[in-house]
Amino acid sequence: MVSSDNLWLQEVYGYAMPQLLVHVPPHPFLRHWLTLARDRHTPTPLFRTAIAEMGKWLTYEAIRDCLPTNPVTIETPLGETTGQVIDGSASLAFVPILRAGLAMLDGCLPLLPTAKVYHLGLVRNETTLQPSCYLNRLPDQFQPQCLILIPEPMLATGGSMIQALKLLQERGANFSLVRILNIICAPPALRQINALFPEVQIYSCAIDEVVNQQGWIVPGLGDAGDRSFGTD
Repeated sequence: MVSSDNLWLQEVYGYAMPQLLVHVPPHPFLRHWLTLARDRHTPTPLFRTAIAEMGKWLTYEAIRDCLPTNPVTIETPLGETTGQVIDGSASLAFVPILRAGLAMLDGCLPLLPTAKVYHLGLVRNETTLQPSCYLNRLPDQFQPQCLILIPEPMLATGGSMIQALKLLQERGANFSLVRILNIICAPPALRQINALFPEVQIYSCAIDEVVNQQGWIVPGLGDAGDRSFGTD
């Protein structure tokens, strides 16, 4: 599936990414919460709520076609019928990128309460824009059929996400079952992810065209971690 936003990337920004699976769901809830998150005057509690809400709705969209279910036969008050129930033994995992990914996780986890959470702490050097890992709680090995969801609000240059995906690769992640939950992404990050991990699907609220020299998405929404937790 190639979304209309991927066609926009090819036509406007000049990237030829035929395999990239990027989805921008046209849901009014996502547009509403994204607008509040972008507004510089939104206070921290409301900003944090907006991030969590977008995490929830992006999770809903991302698991639409890949959450395992089992067929069952049930009796209604008037007869017998068949249906589907979610497979309680399915292997599910969240890998939030600290810090800002934690704010998204508040909305994501209630939809999949049995999922395991593996924290991954990455920090970007603001001079070189290169990431380094300060916390890695990934398992030694992921199960082949594990659905892995990565909450990460901002995908600007793509450096941190590429490092996260490489760490997942070392631990046997099945990239056809990896979904990135993202609020705003930009073409440089999408180009990197497409080149190295074309199977990975991205669910985002928006694609902004510009990444400035400091590695910030413009217009973006600022620093998602600082705005989520009230820090400078």
